[in-house]
Amino acid sequence: MKYVWIALSMLMVSFTASADEGMKTLASKHGFQDTQARLEAVLKEKGLTVFATIDHAEGARKAGLKMQPATVTIFGNPKGGTPFMVAAPEAAIDFPLKALVWEDAAGNVFMSYNSLTWVVARHDIKGQDELAKKLDGLQASIAKAVTE
Repeated sequence: MKYVWIALSMLMVSFTASADEGMKTLASKHGFQDTQARLEAVLKEKGLTVFATIDHAEGARKAGLKMQPATVTIFGNPKGGTPFMVAAPEAAIDFPLKALVWEDAAGNVFMSYNSLTWVVARHDIKGQDELAKKLDGLQASIAKAVTE
């Protein structure tokens, strides 16, 4: 029985580590609206297409609910995402790329996004490690430009 608990504990730790490594979050030095506007401007500067912006707080308001501001921006370029989806069609659930700008209850603003190296591992995609690292670098540079 002792070994079962040890194994379960190790399993829980590995799931926690995987979840933490998948999402990257940076604190923004700007307010919510400014951070969102900066994100859209940086994406445009980088030549990326914004496919949609989902305002979760607005959706909540329309349903008679309240929540802190949270906006998901869906963006990308088929040249970047298609190789992943060709290698693993189910990876399409993670494409196009997404960035979440959100505010916590204390009024702090953040930007979060999924690591492409995590997406590659999640879908066991072979042969795309270098592209994933390149796109991780792009996402990190976008996040830095938006939040600083």
